[in-house]
Order: sequence, then structure tokens, then C-alpha cells
Amino acid sequence: MHREIRGFQPGDERALYDICLRTGASGEDATGMYRDPDLLGHVFAGPYAALAPDLAFVAVDDDGVAGYVLGAAETRAFERACERDWWPALRARYPRDSADQDTNDSWLVRLIHEPMEVEQDVVERYPAHLHIDLLPRLQGHGYGRRLLETLFDALRAAGAPGVHLGVALANTRAIGFYHRMGFTEVRRHPHSLVLAKYL
Repeated sequence: MHREIRGFQPGDERALYDICLRTGASGEDATGMYRDPDLLGHVFAGPYAALAPDLAFVAVDDDGVAGYVLGAAETRAFERACERDWWPALRARYPRDSADQDTNDSWLVRLIHEPMEVEQDVVERYPAHLHIDLLPRLQGHGYGRRLLETLFDALRAAGAPGVHLGVALANTRAIGFYHRMGFTEVRRHPHSLVLAKYL
């Protein structure tokens, strides 16, 4: 089977959204958990493809794109770009009261209006951040490591001294993988961790 890591290309967006949904329940398939299946992608994948495509890389096999890593070299600058160029259209499309409070959609709509912010001292030490997701068919074959190493090289070239990420406490498999990749815990929240690594 042919498998490769390559840079993001226009036309990959739909695959990014699909992978984001199919890994969106602490690494498990979140299909059916959201009334609007695009919401996860709008928050965690789309802005990177649109605003930082040079730091987006995908793993491809014979069946298409099956994994990705998405990054931003300077988190605060990326947040400003999102405020200017990504969130306004989504806020118009998804008003604050557009999702019922008893659905999973509601927290994502809230994030569109009130995006998460990592603590300033974390961003100062580790200004870059990333998201990585792989479909099960590529897991356990070294593609997560290869994706991260590809992004690390690109972040170093962009001048980023360190990188952080967020992970759900329930996603124990991912946490173990990140530790093996050299990440350490820098913040603990009730349901998630912030892990970071110097580059």
C-alpha cells in the first residue's frame, strides 16, 4: 500500500473535517454526536487550512487522506488572524443561541464566539501550537511520529522555540504518545492537559 506524508493541498479541506469528526471523541469516532457534523472541523481544522496552510501536513494512503497535523508558529498572531478572517463568518452563521443547550453542538458554538486561550506564560515559552489526528487505519504505524517531526522541522524553520497542545484527560492513548514524543505537562485542567515541548 502506498503511504506518504505531504503538505496540505487545496481540496484536502473535506478530508480534514472528516478526520476531525471521526477522531473527535477523545480519539474515537464522534460521528452522530453532533447535529451539525462540520462544527468540530470549523473550530479545530478549518482555520489552519485557511490561515496557516504552510504548517499543515497530511498522511495519505491508497484510500486518500487519513491523518493530519495542523500548526501555528505564533499562537497569539494566529488568534488575531482568526478574529479577523475566520470567526466573523461563522459567528454570523452560528449565533450564540443557535444550538440547544442540551446538545454537544452548544459548546462548539460557544467556542466560535469565545475561543479558548492558553495561559500567557505557556505561550511565551512555547509560542507555537498544533492539532494532530489519525484515522485508525494509520495508527500504530509510525505516521503520527512522522507527521509531528515534519511539523517540528517546519516550526523550527519558522523560528518557533517551542510548541504546545491540548489533550483531553480521557484520551490516555494520545497522552502516552505525546510523552514519548518529548512533551511534558505544563497545565492541568479538570478535563484536559496542556502539554509542551521545546524545539
